[in-house]
Amino acid sequence: MSDEIQQISCAVGVSDSADDGGAPRSGFMGGRFGERFWLMMAGYVGFVVIWQLSVVYLPFDAFNRLPNPLEVVIEWFNPDPDYGISVFTEDYYIHIFYSTYRALTSFFLACLLGIPLGILMGWKLPVRQYASALIGILRPIPPLAWVPLAILVFPGVEPSVIFVTFLVAFFATAINSLLGVRAIHEDYFRAAECLGASPVDVLRDVVIPGAMPSIFTGLQIAMGAAWFSLVAGEMIAAQYGLGFLIWEAYNLVQYPTIIIGMATLGIVGYASSAAIRIVGNRLMRWRLESIGVLK
Repeated sequence: MSDEIQQISCAVGVSDSADDGGAPRSGFMGGRFGERFWLMMAGYVGFVVIWQLSVVYLPFDAFNRLPNPLEVVIEWFNPDPDYGISVFTEDYYIHIFYSTYRALTSFFLACLLGIPLGILMGWKLPVRQYASALIGILRPIPPLAWVPLAILVFPGVEPSVIFVTFLVAFFATAINSLLGVRAIHEDYFRAAECLGASPVDVLRDVVIPGAMPSIFTGLQIAMGAAWFSLVAGEMIAAQYGLGFLIWEAYNLVQYPTIIIGMATLGIVGYASSAAIRIVGNRLMRWRLESIGVLK
């Protein structure tokens, strides 16, 4: 009986790839890797050129106050930075550590609560009817609107910032898990029921494999959203972190430090989302190999 259910799991797991014509994604194979790399580099170079031209030639005082790319690079990699922040200073890594700690803590809490809730909402109609209305009301509230309440409710700085960051990641995780389960064709559930599958079998061999692509898409969105809302919380209610660094640099008119903080956020955020994508691809490939689809 378990072999038949695993065959259903196999069909569910590969259904999304069939929608793409069954062909594996080969963006990082052969000559296409070089093409993508140079297009990516062209985008970076184009952005820097536009930045330089805007600072130097646009007849607006607002742009003239901005540092040019060379000033930022010199400050960023200066052993003795003018404004106290560079890759050679300890404070720079302290801010990165605090922001990474808060973002990852919020993200893991969102996974712990959001994925099971989303799966249950997509799988069981009573749970969806019970929870969807409340989530629909709470989800549009901006992260900044939660900051005063979080400061009042939670003692200390860290819990309030983590709570605000967690909310945005939680909604993204729960909604994408819900959509992943809802996207599974009803025939798979009927087939499992006809084969005598228990609810645990259905969850293990139908629901989770079928929702896995959407879940990991949601995790990437959740990680990006966590960094987005984290900065807002750190600007208001923190003493360390990249968001605090950016806001403090603005108040002290340290414009190169603002750009350094923003660039660091982009690099760390991109790396964390890429790590989730790699883990997701490995886990789904392991799933297909374990049931005999891939060798």
